[in-house]
Amino acid sequence: MTQPDAIAAAPGALQRLKLYFEQNAREVAALFFAGGFGFDILTAGSIDSWLTIGQQVLYLLAISAVLLHMFLAQGAPPPELARLSAPRRWYYEYRSAAIHFALGALMNLYAIFFFKSSSLLASFGFLAFLLVLLLANESRRFKALGMHVKFALLALCFLAFSAAMTPIVVGSIGLGVFLLSMLIGCLPPVAAVWWIRMRRPALFPQVRRQILLPLGCVLVAFLASYLLRVIPPVPLSIPFIGVYHNVERTEEGYRLSHERPWWRFWHNGDQQFRAHPEDKVYVYFRIFSPARFADEVQMRWYWKPAGRGWALQDTIPIKIVGGRKEGFRGYGVKANYQPGPWRVRVQTTDGREIGRVHFDLEAFPAVPRLLITELD
Repeated sequence: MTQPDAIAAAPGALQRLKLYFEQNAREVAALFFAGGFGFDILTAGSIDSWLTIGQQVLYLLAISAVLLHMFLAQGAPPPELARLSAPRRWYYEYRSAAIHFALGALMNLYAIFFFKSSSLLASFGFLAFLLVLLLANESRRFKALGMHVKFALLALCFLAFSAAMTPIVVGSIGLGVFLLSMLIGCLPPVAAVWWIRMRRPALFPQVRRQILLPLGCVLVAFLASYLLRVIPPVPLSIPFIGVYHNVERTEEGYRLSHERPWWRFWHNGDQQFRAHPEDKVYVYFRIFSPARFADEVQMRWYWKPAGRGWALQDTIPIKIVGGRKEGFRGYGVKANYQPGPWRVRVQTTDGREIGRVHFDLEAFPAVPRLLITELD
């Protein structure tokens, strides 16, 4: 192929690629969304990382500035793009797409934080709601909705940001801290409303409809979700929890003893627990909490008798201290138990679950066995 032919063929290939994207817009969007979400799960920084916090603040400020400009410009004739400078023309052409990109990035980040801070079963409803919003944010029909929807998403991001950051600053979690975080999260939208009322008092009825009402609806949804215990207890998270025959603290770390066969690689320790006489059951966990964080969690042991539901057997309070990169390490021990299915939940003092582990316990006679020891 000669050089002119190669030059002529290039635009054709680009046109075919563009046509393919247009004909398969939904599938391509879903693929990019799933890939981006998975990539963010692997690469997202810790919740107390200054880089991660700075990125959120930058996005929130940029979205707020653009939305306020769009709000004040409602009803005015659109500018003639041909007469504008290149930067201003680019701003008017791509500001809507940039807003939805930034909103999607923030909601993606909060979905990851909340996903890491609880088991999926405990917070499925709240996470499903966030994921639905993330998917909807990618659709053209959703992007064409009015200003009230955009301000509702911005309010959700402000409240989620405050719900994650306030416990880090205070150093604990609980109802009082959550209510404080909701108050702080409402301040930026309320400040914007006050600013608009001072500058353009005639727009206040529109402000109530497009800014204050969406903010109130999102706030009520957050409060209801907290009372129903479906909001995960950010910033806490449990990256590891397992069941063992013995846990021993040494200078090198924690020695974990188990007899799990190599092929049960998806288990942490002995989730098929063969209990000899005089054996004890140890549940070991690592819990991440930010620096300067000090609070208490509870380890709750449940047993399920045949034909009945889960019955609470024991509650062990455990003090945690934050700031360790690998996470605060702790464990609970149970010496009195019965054969059958067991479940151990690690949760906050107000009953919000951080993580859980299931195991089946069988009684075995005392026979020789080989325990494997790992260091954590």
